[in-house]
Amino acid sequence: MSDSTSNQSTSVEPDLKAARRRLEAVLLMARAPLTSRKLSQLAGLEDGTQSRTMIRDLNQHYDRLGRAFHIKRIAGGYQMLTRPQFSDWIGRLDQIPRRPKISKSAMETLTIIAYRQPIIKAEIEAIRGVSCGEMLRQLLESGLVRIVGRSENLGRPYLYGTSKQFLATFGFASIRELPKADQLAGQGLPEWATPEQNQTIESEDPHPLDEGSDV
Repeated sequence: MSDSTSNQSTSVEPDLKAARRRLEAVLLMARAPLTSRKLSQLAGLEDGTQSRTMIRDLNQHYDRLGRAFHIKRIAGGYQMLTRPQFSDWIGRLDQIPRRPKISKSAMETLTIIAYRQPIIKAEIEAIRGVSCGEMLRQLLESGLVRIVGRSENLGRPYLYGTSKQFLATFGFASIRELPKADQLAGQGLPEWATPEQNQTIESEDPHPLDEGSDV
């Protein structure tokens, strides 16, 4: 009986190693974050739970070896990324996609949308005190902002919110990771981003980490 058990355990271990290698290969070549469910399908794993377990094991392995990369939960999925401390070196490569250039005005508009979404154009302009039509156009074209519906207000204006590309660009797993007002105290926090307003993010996350959907 002991010989049979030993043979079974040795056969399972190579299978697990092969599965981890498949998962690692998929993550290495993926150009965008993938949910654990999608990863399990691509790597031939049992389910999303096994994907997440293997991702945790791989990250522990990378940490022990001091690898320059890790697997990060980002934009509703998982993606293999280089660690932040190597960004200056990676930036020297011509083929690395550059973060879209955003003007100060566009960044102010994007910040308002991120913290107050879903929000209509008139509300954004009321906060900024200036017209924001051009800023909205730029943000929509860049993919950082999307139309999430229509308001019940007169004329049913568009409601704007951030996109998954916004999460990926700024390194957030979900909108819940946006810094709260108390974390930004003393750092030029806009008057409209009050602690009370920030707290609404916890219950109104337009991009929850849904492991059951594909990214």
